[in-house]
Amino acid sequence: MVYISPWIDPFSTFVHLDFLTFDQISMGNASMHTTTTTQLTPAKALEIAKNCEDGSVPASVTAVLERAISELWQRIQAQPTTYVMNKEEFIVFNYYRGRFANVAAAQQAVARFWNNFQGDTAEIDGGHAS
Repeated sequence: MVYISPWIDPFSTFVHLDFLTFDQISMGNASMHTTTTTQLTPAKALEIAKNCEDGSVPASVTAVLERAISELWQRIQAQPTTYVMNKEEFIVFNYYRGRFANVAAAQQAVARFWNNFQGDTAEIDGGHAS
């Protein structure tokens, strides 16, 4: 029996980040309490991380990605022979593939993903090497 991860998953959750508005900065009043809230999903965090040209990923982005990979790895470890990642999970996992290079459960999870993936491989960063 193979377990396919549900479409509604932790990758649809978000983290609130508070930023000073332009008016607050230009007025020199950083102590004002009005902020603009932005939602940062793992998918958006990954996009930001991949576009950091100098390699310095903002701490808030790293925190979202680390939480996502940690939760995903826990799910894989809980079902090491049956868990199948969805596309969004796999894309995050692929970003951290070096961390799991010599881990059999990770290699098996990647194989299960490709064996069950139904879609355009071009949608997956790095594609699929046959």
